[in-house]
Order: sequence, then structure tokens, then C-alpha cells
Amino acid sequence: MSSTSPWWRGAIIYQVYPRSYQDSNGDGIGDIPGALERLPYIARLGVDAVWLSPFFTSPMEDFGYDISDYCDVDPMFGTLADFDRLVAEAHRLGLKVIIDQVLSHTASVHPWFLESKKDRTNPKADWYVWADPKEDGTPPNNWLSNFGGSSWEFSTSRMQYYLHNFLKSQPDLNFHNPEVRQAVLDVLRFWLDRGVDGFRFDTVNYYFHDDELRSNPPCPADQVCSTAPGCNPYTFQQHVYDKTRPENLAFLSDVRRLLDSYDGDRMIVGELGADGPDIGSILHDYTEEGKRLHMAYVFELLTEEFSASHIREVAERLNREIADGWICWSIGNHDVQRVLTRWGLEDVAGAAAPPRYAMLLSLRGSSCIYEGEELALPEADLPLEKLKDPYGITMWPEFKGRDGCRTPMPWRHDQPNAGFSTAEPWLPVPAEHLCLAVDLQDGKDGSVLERCRAFTAFRKRQPSLKDGDMTLLDAPDGVLMYQRSGNGPAVLAAFNLTASPVSFDLPDTGWTIEQNIGLTGTAAGGRVDIPAYGAAFFTK
Repeated sequence: MSSTSPWWRGAIIYQVYPRSYQDSNGDGIGDIPGALERLPYIARLGVDAVWLSPFFTSPMEDFGYDISDYCDVDPMFGTLADFDRLVAEAHRLGLKVIIDQVLSHTASVHPWFLESKKDRTNPKADWYVWADPKEDGTPPNNWLSNFGGSSWEFSTSRMQYYLHNFLKSQPDLNFHNPEVRQAVLDVLRFWLDRGVDGFRFDTVNYYFHDDELRSNPPCPADQVCSTAPGCNPYTFQQHVYDKTRPENLAFLSDVRRLLDSYDGDRMIVGELGADGPDIGSILHDYTEEGKRLHMAYVFELLTEEFSASHIREVAERLNREIADGWICWSIGNHDVQRVLTRWGLEDVAGAAAPPRYAMLLSLRGSSCIYEGEELALPEADLPLEKLKDPYGITMWPEFKGRDGCRTPMPWRHDQPNAGFSTAEPWLPVPAEHLCLAVDLQDGKDGSVLERCRAFTAFRKRQPSLKDGDMTLLDAPDGVLMYQRSGNGPAVLAAFNLTASPVSFDLPDTGWTIEQNIGLTGTAAGGRVDIPAYGAAFFTK
């Protein structure tokens, strides 16, 4: 890798969902001191950065994605001093720190909204998206919430509707107002001054709405218009007026100028939840080199589709369409079913998890690992009475929500609540997670954790896997194969995504198989043998 390449290009980022990572004070909820305690574990994984999901002051109706104070830590997570200590220790361990920024909306108890909803003439009257009802009293248009139902809620104090793309307790800010844009930039400056290395922008394409409030057209039968569950009416529309508006690009250019004014390669990765035929141009526009986002966090591998042909098509198409931009890949996060369950691999987790991990870390782009993926955790199957997620409670049983991927991290198999907390956790620890606890895998040869660590160590020694070019190669059915080339040795990666072993000839000569990197494929005389769900890597 060139010494001039920024740290984030090809970085491995580990996502911590703080309320489920480690509880330090015995209240059943993970916190910043708990995450601080576990930083050495994260550093031992060999990752480059830690991403913290929201820890800001919040009523927690959407568990921190409804913020009531952008510039403070919620008491359940600790204090600003705790956060400062975490940043200092992460930097000492060689880890960058990325924090979520939820800028499209606030909590309904945020002081800005409490003032805005008083009347139509107060100083913040135009800080949120307000609109008059139609003559018959119905909402101003047909826009739908991501969480079901209309995205408009009526306020009796103003006799108007306000927009909420998510819960009704998450009113959308009006980014057409320059005062709002300046307030948001001031929030970013606050955290940059505290030493954060980057931001993960939640719902980055939702900031602006169509100022004419035009209704969305229906979704054509031959298109997928949303990654939302099929039982959600949000999928019935093309979301052309309620998100991904052109004005967003100018604002993101302002944000980029702010970050570029700081030393130290500060970075923005934006969660780009866009669908349909225009995704390629959207990716390019949002990540055009040097202008807006540094990276786009994409959803294409967060679906149930898991095949060599699908992953090949996605990797080839998105890297072509993003051009000089950069992708951040993920196969799991706090919003989707855990990957081994989603892809039907729970029964073969020990064989399948390390190769899926290796695939994520070797695609051209950067990568985000969600806490617990390095342990091969399956989705927790929680009953309705244990759910906390309002999305899942509303859509039950067709969609069980996001709690199943948010259960506490299992640290020890022999302690109450898996060593996460001395109190009853906010979500239960699944019994099936105990046998996958860190203490049972740490230092154990052949465990998923040690195999993932071994691959990460290999990956960090290969400049081509950090920011080299990627060429998709022809392979037998069910096999995904590609070559990464750049500074240093070329790397060839082959993944068997089927339930049967495969054997085939390498595309050319001179390749040496890499041993002791956590993978199980073998090779001799130019022929490679890969067991079911396995993988092999070669260099030359």
C-alpha cells in the first residue's frame, strides 16, 4: 500500500453496539466504560477502527437513534469524560474512533422541537418539516414511514403535520433552513474537537425532502424499491421525493470541507439506503473523490440473497458504478438478522463463519464487522414479550424486529449473563450463545475467533487486499473467485458457497496457497480442493 493512502481506505472497522457490549455498573445496560474495558479485545482482532453506535442523550424510544442532545453522553452510557478516556485509550492501542451521527431527525423531546411545535412564529418554527393538512384534514401527501404507516403526524398546537421518516417521536429536521445546516455543522465540530477520527452518518440520503411535497409514485412490479421487509408498505413506493434529493449533495460538500479543515485524515462513511435503477449514479455522486463522503456504507450484502453469482454481480457492478469513490461493505449490523441465520448457515457455522469473514475483508473496499460475527453468533429468537424494538413489536410476527441481533455480547460461558452484566440484561442472553462465548474461543486453536484473527493478520500483511484492484474470475458454479492486485503480491481468493466440496484448476500458474490463515482449502499441482462453505487464498 502506498504510504500516502489514507487510513480509512481499506480499513477494517469493528462496530460496537454500546448497550449490548459490556455493562460496567450493574444496571443491565452496556456503557462507554464497559466498551473501554474491552478495547484490548478489539485491538487483538487486528482491526483498524471501532465504530460506536449512538450513546448521546436520548429518551431511547429508538435506542439512541432519537437524540435529545447531540453534544452530551446519555447518563446510562456514562459521561463525556468517559468518552474522552475511551478515545485516548483507543488511540494508544492504535485504533481510530468513529461515532454515529443521526442528523436527519431528532427526538421529539429535543429542545429544538419543543420550541418549534409551540406555534408558527417562534425562532425555530421552520427548523422541522411542517405542512398544512389537505382540505379534508388528511396528510399533505402519501409519504410513508420506514416503520409503517404515514410519515406525517398531526400537531394540535400548530394545526399542522410534521414529517417523521421513522417513529413519530423522531421528527425530521428541515435542512432547507440554513440555520439547521449550521447547527448540524456545529455538532460535528464539537466531536471533531474531542478527537474523533470519523463519523458514520445514519440515513445520509434522508436529510433533504422535496420542498414541493410531491407524492411518491408507486413501485413498479419489476423493481425493488426498498430493503424494508416485504410486509412493510414502505416497499410499495418509489422514494424519489422523501429522500435522496439533489440538495443533499451541496450540504455534504460543506461537511467535507469542514472535515478537511482538520488534521489527521478525518473520515465520513455514509449509510446509503438507496434502491432501484439509479443506485449506481447515487453511489458515484455521494462518494465522488474529494467532494463529499469518503465511503458509502451499502446494503447489498445485508439481504437474504447468498450465492456466488449474486455476490459477484454486486461486487462487480458497485465497484464499476462508484468509479473513483469507495465502498464500505458489511454483512451484518444492528438492524438486520445476524448473517449466519440470514444466509441459512447456522448448522454449519464453524465451517462457514471464517470464510464469510474472509470474504468481507477481501472485497475491494473497506469493511465493517458487527460485534459477535467473529464468534459466529446466530440470531436470537426472542418471544414477543421480550421484545424492546418498536419496529418489531409493530410488525410482529411477520417481522420480529432488530432485537435478535442486539442481544448482549457473550464474554464468559460460566458467569451469570455471560459476563456481560451482574444484573438482568436489557435483552436476554440466548442459551445457544453461551457455548460460543469469548472465553471458550480465546486462544483455542481452530476456534472461529482464532481463525478470524489469523485471517485478519494475513490480510494486514497484504497491501493488495487493502486498496488494490479487483478482478472477478470465472469459476465453477457456486464458487466465487477474484484476484486483488496492487502494491506487493497479487492475491487470489476462492470461496465455495455450496454444501458440497469442489475441486478445480487454478486459472493460471505460479500461485502459492496461504496456510495458517484460518481457512481450510488445499492445493497441489495447480488444482485446488475446497470443502463445503470453505475458502482458499493464494499469493504470487
